[in-house]
Amino acid sequence: MGDARLSLSPHAGRGPNAPCRAFGKRRRSRNDDERTSADEPLRHRPLTLVCRQGVHRAVSQVWLAAFSIACTCGIPLPSSAASVFVASQDAGQLARIETGANTVTATIDVQAGPAALATDAQGRIYLSHPDHHAVTIVDAGTGRVLKRLPYAGQAFGIAADPDGRFVYVGDWKAGHVVRLSTETGAVEATVAVGKDPANLVLDRAGRLWVADRESHQVSVVDVARMERIGTIPVGEAPFALGLSPSQDRLYVANARSNDLSVVDTATLKPLATVPVGAMPYGVATSADGSRVLVTNQHAGTVSVVDAASLKLTDILKVGRYPEGIVVSGPRAYVANWFSEDVSVIDLATLSETARIHVGEGPRALGVTQADRSRQSEAVP
Repeated sequence: MGDARLSLSPHAGRGPNAPCRAFGKRRRSRNDDERTSADEPLRHRPLTLVCRQGVHRAVSQVWLAAFSIACTCGIPLPSSAASVFVASQDAGQLARIETGANTVTATIDVQAGPAALATDAQGRIYLSHPDHHAVTIVDAGTGRVLKRLPYAGQAFGIAADPDGRFVYVGDWKAGHVVRLSTETGAVEATVAVGKDPANLVLDRAGRLWVADRESHQVSVVDVARMERIGTIPVGEAPFALGLSPSQDRLYVANARSNDLSVVDTATLKPLATVPVGAMPYGVATSADGSRVLVTNQHAGTVSVVDAASLKLTDILKVGRYPEGIVVSGPRAYVANWFSEDVSVIDLATLSETARIHVGEGPRALGVTQADRSRQSEAVP
């Protein structure tokens, strides 16, 4: 038996261990890597099978003095500072990493099973807890947990309005997306999408892109009307989504067909399919949009795709079971679930320059809104 752990996120399959069951880690054999879609479900769910009563890791004294993180853990930040925030599902924790120093400066207990992460323009962070039927809101400036909104379904993928009035949540079990009021937690609207909605991303035009994993498509939702306005066929088991800086392209990581779909966001048509590594699980672009970075869970690598030629140009080794990825300035940050750390990649040299230890089960990442980074969402 290997020591591989399966997470509970909806990227896995359906079947006896499907999404409704507690997610977390378990012992797994090499044969798990060959699982079919019906057996994959444990991989990314938000709860911990090995329930850790004491896993509310002690908040550091630094935090007690002035921090309180959530995706943004911490002390009020100088406006020029950029921080990366890492959600660790098994630890029920968020860590804040200072991008210049590559150190964890604060952690905060956000309760069990944070899976996906989103930010708004007001400096707030949103976390989904699929197994605990909740959404947590954290103030990035003070690090305080502001609210925990109950949600009856299985919240997984998440995206926030820039003004922070609403949060959009993909219900993994029900196959729909809801719009929640961040003030009251009320479900204000619901729209049907495909099976097992995974990651969500909201563009500047007010369109919500939804990776429908078991429908092998991306749904496009007009959030003003909360109506689905299109569907786009992609590869098998689409999980992660990323927009180009100009938002003229959507990049889709297909976990089961091991490739990247490239979609024209104006025509809603697929442009190309690019082979990447085994089980692609996260997507981000460089700040200038010239490169697309894809994490490959089973390969323990990041594939680098040239955005102009749509050719694979480099493969970078990172930690074990990489999931979420974000870009902040000249660096990319990768959450390595099994090795419990974050890889730092220098985008000029395309080399891993550091590993930063974080809480157990890191999956999703985000960055401060002031930083013009691109991220996969995450996350998980």
